[in-house]
Amino acid sequence: MTALLRTVLAASAALATLAVALVSIVAPAPSAAALACATDPATPKRQLRAMWISTVANIDWPSRTGLSVSAQQSEFRAWLDLAVQKRMNAVVVQVRPTADAFWPSPYEPWSQWLTGTQGTNPGYDPLAFMVAEAHARNIEFHAWFNPYRIANHDDPTKLVSTHPARQHPDWRFAYGGKLYYNPGIPAVRTFIEDAVMDAVSRYDIDGVHLDDYFYPYPVSGETIPDSATYATYGGGFPSVADWRRDNVNRLVQELGQRVHAAKPHVAFGISPFGIWRNSSTDPLGSRTSGLQSYDAIYADSRLWVKQGWVDYLAPQIYWHIGYSAAAYEVLTAWWSDVVKGTSVQLVVGQAAYRAGASGQDAAWQDPSELSDHLTDNRRHPEIAGDVYFSAKDVKADRIGAITTLVNTHYTRPALLPARGAGAAPAAPVIGSAVRGSGGVQLSWTGSGAYYAVYRVDGTPPTADPCFFADARNLLGTTRQTSFTDAAAPASATYYVTALTRQHQESQPSAGRSAGSGTFSVVVDNADAGFTASSAWGTSSYSTQLHGTDYRFATPVAASDPAWFRAAIPSTGSYRVEVWYPSNSGYNSATPYVVAASGGNQTVTVDQRSGGGQWRVLGTYTLAAGTYNVVGVSRWTSATGYVIADAVRITQV
Repeated sequence: MTALLRTVLAASAALATLAVALVSIVAPAPSAAALACATDPATPKRQLRAMWISTVANIDWPSRTGLSVSAQQSEFRAWLDLAVQKRMNAVVVQVRPTADAFWPSPYEPWSQWLTGTQGTNPGYDPLAFMVAEAHARNIEFHAWFNPYRIANHDDPTKLVSTHPARQHPDWRFAYGGKLYYNPGIPAVRTFIEDAVMDAVSRYDIDGVHLDDYFYPYPVSGETIPDSATYATYGGGFPSVADWRRDNVNRLVQELGQRVHAAKPHVAFGISPFGIWRNSSTDPLGSRTSGLQSYDAIYADSRLWVKQGWVDYLAPQIYWHIGYSAAAYEVLTAWWSDVVKGTSVQLVVGQAAYRAGASGQDAAWQDPSELSDHLTDNRRHPEIAGDVYFSAKDVKADRIGAITTLVNTHYTRPALLPARGAGAAPAAPVIGSAVRGSGGVQLSWTGSGAYYAVYRVDGTPPTADPCFFADARNLLGTTRQTSFTDAAAPASATYYVTALTRQHQESQPSAGRSAGSGTFSVVVDNADAGFTASSAWGTSSYSTQLHGTDYRFATPVAASDPAWFRAAIPSTGSYRVEVWYPSNSGYNSATPYVVAASGGNQTVTVDQRSGGGQWRVLGTYTLAAGTYNVVGVSRWTSATGYVIADAVRITQV
């Protein structure tokens, strides 16, 4: 299956830079030691690890048309579970394979690869389901769109009657036994962009990915039938080839701009054919002698990098090391040089489908060939990761090639490479680390899109920046504010960092050693677990405060509570205590609301006295989960400020 389909995202962060970004809980600025951390190239801190999940012709998913909703969903969950098993952190899923859709698109019909009949509703929203399932595992979801292909046949009457390609016959042409949208028609370009942007605007995807199919790959004896379109729109271009490249360039530039304008955190990437041009044709090209995508399919992928129109490029370098026409190591060096000095990240498309397959070169019968590709990648800091074509070949693991790769290069989890230059979140606060029969259960508060959990054996007095310089201490990532370390050693210290959607990482939390038995967590008004409306002021007037300040508000005939949110590890009995500064001018009947499992319980507290210490509200049955556990209400008939400062929740 020649140069089929693919995609990815990624980013690069040199380990020295990572060490600078990760600071100890003692020193907020990077130290000389942080810059000198010895890192292991086998356990990189950041690396994109993804696989393409192809839907066209049911290559990967669904395994066939007409499956029930539950069967389709079960199959997709199994692909995500495979990604987790192989310590991958992203999937690139084909959601628009042949000018159709894997979501209820107002622009294009339902894909035939779902039900067997184009335009037939599968009975659920596959894209919404897939994104939710990926994010539940903290796997990035890159939506893969094929821009111009309409059908793998050339009979328009086989398309559903409402298909835009039938309603606008002037938009299409037949070539090589297939139907394509004509890239030279401006209305076609706008339509394709609109179809893609519908998915971007309506779904929480992490990336938009285009594959290598632009103008069709050449077919011997055939000419692309666009001479009339060139006559209409090609004025000012000296050749039809230059005009065709400009058509593709316009799509790439405009779509990237629209994606970033709608959602700046969404990555825009392309997986072009592995060769741009050969050096025998162009001195800027690579030392190869294969098909030139610049000339054959009018894809000027080098220009896209130099102009910064994409966030990442994932060239399909589907050849083995030492291959005479297009050696893997030659192309990784060439592409690395292309992206060097730009903001574009480089990810390598890997030919998992070749490993151990019959009919392939002898090199592909070596279980170490793919693994050796990743070893070669280490020579180029510009390479931010890899994406494998395709999922079924990752699963097949012929000759143990994937197992060899994972055991050599993916022994630890990895964070995704950071994109952009956004600010990192504040460091989380670990509320508890409780050792039980199932391991150590952590809970914390924080403001990240997701979190990374690190474990260091023993109880170090401070957090050395080198703990976080590579992935040797990284346990995993989660979008929750709790994590269970089932393989915890007898003595360990845990740290948690917060990350944004673009993977900027906070400083590490203060270390927390695993205790045994009792869970206890303190939530201060300055912590991420605290929320209050703008009606609540901030003060540090009283010396009886907890932390650096506290919140106050005037009574009102409405609840408007300030809430303290916490991660309760298991359903059970918990003692709830509150801390507030007292003052004769404060409220004599401040309502504290406890979200007990049997319903909210309200306790009034005289905040005119008894401040500057923990005060017990009572013992309550609390349900497991992360939620608003204790609130301070403004709804009281007494006069004086109501105060919200801190709460402590302890399992009893």
